[in-house]
Amino acid sequence: MLCFSKNQSMERHVIAVVLLLSVFSSLADAGSVGVNYGRIADNLPSAYKVVQLLKSQGLERVKVFDSDPAVLRALSGSDIKVTVDLPNELLSAAAKSQSYATNWVQRNVVAYHPNTQIEAIGVGNEVFVDTHDTTKFLISAMKNIHAALVHFKLESSIKVSSPIALSALQNSYPSSAGSFRPELVEPVFKPMLEFLRQTGSYLMVNCYPYFAYESNSDVIPLDYALFHQNPGVVDAGNGLRYFNLFDAQIDAVFAAMSALKYDDINMVVSETGWPSKGDSVEVGASVENAAAYNGNLVRRILTGGGTPLRPKAELTVYLFALFNEDKKFGPTSERNYGLFFPNERKVYDIPFTVEGLKNYHDSRSPVSGNQQVTAPVNGGGDLSKSLTGNTWCVANGEAGKEKLQAGIDYACGEGGADCHQIQPGSACYDPNTLEAHASYAFNSYYQKKARGVGTCYFGGAAYVVSQPPKFGKCELPTGYGN
Repeated sequence: MLCFSKNQSMERHVIAVVLLLSVFSSLADAGSVGVNYGRIADNLPSAYKVVQLLKSQGLERVKVFDSDPAVLRALSGSDIKVTVDLPNELLSAAAKSQSYATNWVQRNVVAYHPNTQIEAIGVGNEVFVDTHDTTKFLISAMKNIHAALVHFKLESSIKVSSPIALSALQNSYPSSAGSFRPELVEPVFKPMLEFLRQTGSYLMVNCYPYFAYESNSDVIPLDYALFHQNPGVVDAGNGLRYFNLFDAQIDAVFAAMSALKYDDINMVVSETGWPSKGDSVEVGASVENAAAYNGNLVRRILTGGGTPLRPKAELTVYLFALFNEDKKFGPTSERNYGLFFPNERKVYDIPFTVEGLKNYHDSRSPVSGNQQVTAPVNGGGDLSKSLTGNTWCVANGEAGKEKLQAGIDYACGEGGADCHQIQPGSACYDPNTLEAHASYAFNSYYQKKARGVGTCYFGGAAYVVSQPPKFGKCELPTGYGN
């Protein structure tokens, strides 16, 4: 045990306080934390109440997935910086017509700015996994939206970008081997990065270490995913040591940009988060882990410092999401990414500001499993299995076109289902019906999730069968998860 005199002890205390204050005083130049404000729910507070909630939590940036007038009006005069989105379904029109793009900017940006401090426009969202083949419109749409900003003399204050998912990478491990999918390099990434360079914009990236952990929990330590103390992982390609999965994923994107000679492009993490609840197969989805990930990420961003590959990078990160959204499709986790319940109560207590960090301590109680939830009543439970032990997930044709299409969009996009076989010219494109395509997509997702409880639900648009389904000559596969 070390002993110090009273004077020595006092001196050490003063030095410690000075150092602590100097650290926090320097945080003004560190990164920034915002939040995604999704509204796929029927029980959320009004936009004006949401703005008051954001202000009460010290959140100074918000990203929305459209340009809803009620939201933009509510944000007027709030001093909250806003990123709006041109939805995927409008990319074609914006790409083909400069007048359409100009009118869209006039109606959805010029009409509110600068009282509503719009700082960026996301053109589309995760376009490369959009089943409606909108990738071919992306670059032209981005250029036309920017040209409209130039027309209104707003190009210096409002940036144009497009959020990409990590699935746009061909390689993400190790980070030094990061590369974009070859088929996207020439037609999309090179012109996009050149556009971002010329306009002084940045690449938007949706980054979810949770997905990597959930799929590889046998090899990825939970401490590494949650920013807890751990020995780190050395990247054999560049010799850098990584102490968290977030940094490793971000650096894989930086490496992919570097491989194309675009080292000078900055990045904004347009989405990241961790679910507070999940189905039985969703490893790691819990309140404790969500609090640890998001709380430690906020501390990681607000205390400054970049990634091992880009140590001077000051990242802006948007947490996903502000609320739990009860109308989202997919597994239970999809409806439980919220920082707040719809009644504005916190799902778990973490800070969002430098001031809040002063008294913040991670509880350090990681949970490797997840919370058990009741199986959905509409087709989500396990049925009696066939003699072979196999089950399949098929679409409920009575659910309606809207639900089926939304389910396909989720399964083939964020859900990671293999939907190549239902593309034109592929083996299961015929019969070319929404129910047949939805069944293939739903089943692929169900099998990849090891046929877990709740993975064949899709908002009531799917159900489990125990006999092999067949659509024309297309047979739905089984056994992905085994």
